[in-house]
Amino acid sequence: MTRTARTLVVAGHGMAGHRLVAELRSLDAAGAWRIVVLGEEPHPAYDRVALSSYLDGRSAADLALAGPWFLDDPLLDLRLSTGVAAVDRAARTVTTTAGDVVAYDALVLATGSRPFVPPVPGHDLPGCFGYRSLGDLDAIRAAAAAGRPGVVIGGGLLGLEAANALRLLGMEPHVVELAPRLMPLQVDAAGGGVLGRRVAQRGLRIHCGVATAAITAGPDGRVASVVLADGSSLEADVVVFSAGVRPRDELAGPAGLATGGRGGFLVDELCRTQDERIWAVGECAAVSGRCHGLAAPGYRMAASVARQLLGLGGEPFGEADPSTRLKLLGVEVASFGDAHAAAEGAVELSRLDEAAGTYAKLVLDADCRTLLGGILVGDARAYGELRPYVGLGLPAAGHRLLAGAA
Repeated sequence: MTRTARTLVVAGHGMAGHRLVAELRSLDAAGAWRIVVLGEEPHPAYDRVALSSYLDGRSAADLALAGPWFLDDPLLDLRLSTGVAAVDRAARTVTTTAGDVVAYDALVLATGSRPFVPPVPGHDLPGCFGYRSLGDLDAIRAAAAAGRPGVVIGGGLLGLEAANALRLLGMEPHVVELAPRLMPLQVDAAGGGVLGRRVAQRGLRIHCGVATAAITAGPDGRVASVVLADGSSLEADVVVFSAGVRPRDELAGPAGLATGGRGGFLVDELCRTQDERIWAVGECAAVSGRCHGLAAPGYRMAASVARQLLGLGGEPFGEADPSTRLKLLGVEVASFGDAHAAAEGAVELSRLDEAAGTYAKLVLDADCRTLLGGILVGDARAYGELRPYVGLGLPAAGHRLLAGAA
């Protein structure tokens, strides 16, 4: 460490916060920065994208992102089970939840997000859980009983992962989704229909187009059922909320930092707040007013800020790539580009194979010459060839995919 080493405080040790520290250490050969990392969880950073695998045989160590090189680095001071309670911008200090005061030359807010819990009656009963951390999954595992029903509120990506987690624990999962289809952000009505039928074949009971009205308790005071807005009721020993997330930006108000219209620390294209010594990255950062809930945008932010801290010039964030390819309960799903044909004059060509349980849609411009986006359900093998052609002509894979399309 150089005699003139400055102190960087990183508030949060999730995936984006860890990537920032890893990028900075890889570039900072001279040891210009000493880094204090404050992580609220008792674990160092882990792969939250693979969280469900924790209930399928993988351990916390298997998911860990911080190897020995990180934990033994003399320029890193990692403090677990410790968050930031307050930021004093004038004094350039943070007060931790342990009561310590840490001075900083630069501060990066990487506080992530929290599950959104609909404010319905009974949402805080024993037996209700979020689906966000290893601690949440430990609590769900402890409460789960094989053969008993569990209800997941939310039918997006995380909701289906949570439902699969209950299935892995031997429970009988129900999924309640307010939208008329599963994964409404990624797929359209036809794709959602195929996805719904495929996951139902794997034991999930799907309830779309209906809101949750209340959660009721049994004689023991624990969750007993979920009452839906249509008057029906679902028996439940466990309720998991996975209806989206909200950015963790509670430090903003007391510190006098601006937030975006839908929350998150307001930052510019270089992830800078209005305070020249404070940045924000990951799900808590509202870049030009918009938060991004995927890992890849957070990694881009982290790399940019690391370079800025070393005076190397960071890349402006620009547009986030909404493309997604994943496998849920054995069902492949992919969406890319303008998947919902929002562009004026966009043309949609699709092919539905009920027997095979597959659906493919490509979105083209008005002249049918330029590929704008697409959706694949049940078979996403063409994704790798199609995605690079967004904004270009339709590749051969697109013509093969749509052969016989109506």
